[in-house]
Amino acid sequence: MATTSKVKTIGVLTSGGDAPGMNAAIRAAVRRGLQQGVQMKGILKGYDGLMNEEIIDMTARDVSDTIERGGTILYTARCAEMRTPEGQKRAAETCRKYGIDGLVVIGGDGSFAGAQKLAALGINTVGVPGTIDLDIACTEYTIGFDTAVNTAMEAIDKVRDTSTSHERCSIIEVMGRNAGYIALWCGIANGAEDILLPEKYDYDEQKIINNIIENRKKGKKHHIIINAEGIGHSTSMARRIEAATGIETRATILGHMQRGGSPTCKDRVYASIMGAYAVDLLIEGKSDRVVAYRNGEYVDYDIDEALAMKKQLPEYQWEIAKALSYNYSK
Repeated sequence: MATTSKVKTIGVLTSGGDAPGMNAAIRAAVRRGLQQGVQMKGILKGYDGLMNEEIIDMTARDVSDTIERGGTILYTARCAEMRTPEGQKRAAETCRKYGIDGLVVIGGDGSFAGAQKLAALGINTVGVPGTIDLDIACTEYTIGFDTAVNTAMEAIDKVRDTSTSHERCSIIEVMGRNAGYIALWCGIANGAEDILLPEKYDYDEQKIINNIIENRKKGKKHHIIINAEGIGHSTSMARRIEAATGIETRATILGHMQRGGSPTCKDRVYASIMGAYAVDLLIEGKSDRVVAYRNGEYVDYDIDEALAMKKQLPEYQWEIAKALSYNYSK
């Protein structure tokens, strides 16, 4: 049924780091908008493309066969100019020039900060949480995390196989600059002996060395250390550990493979619902909102409130991760 809302044209953009499932959110936003009688436009390369007027019309056909693809069909880019008042005004002017009276922004906190500025300049905006790091405080789910953590988990399983064959210590670096969620989940899922998180690591390397030596004495043939990107320096850490323990130690940095790949069912379904929900909010006349998933429901928050929230690593999960990694004497 056609909408009676004032919103006639909605733009969709992806900003910041890409995440598997972003295409599902784009597809859902486009098709939900078209179903409601709204014209849909795709903005290429995030805020950078918005300023450079890289804007295309989107039809239902344009998003066919995209839900299973990783990355983002709209591309993404960082945009330093969007942090300046001049850049924000230019972006708002471009929206007005193209008749875009609603904007769906799929990205992380930095992307939402841009959406917040555009809302203040009179552009109706709704943010959708898309980041593999799971580091947006207002939501228990972010698009791409499930795929990224499964990709990392499967890769770590493979490294463990060869690590066991050679009786090695392996340091496996996963993504997460300021947030240790991927490392924490992989630490539990892969049965790691040590998990190094930006939120928890005390940089006491001797403690890790002692743990490796103690486990070897108990007969353990390999030792897996999951290291978050925010701590990094895995290669030099491996050299130091090998020198201190005499045990062959290798570093594997999984890197950007965690951003790619076909999204999991969860990322496809959750992203689809969030993308459609963002369009529904704009059609209802809402602005300056962020879509979130909390307590089993899809909800929305004021952007100011969402950005002010602080996300803490779940203490109980961390406690369990440590308890499960302990090599008890038989």
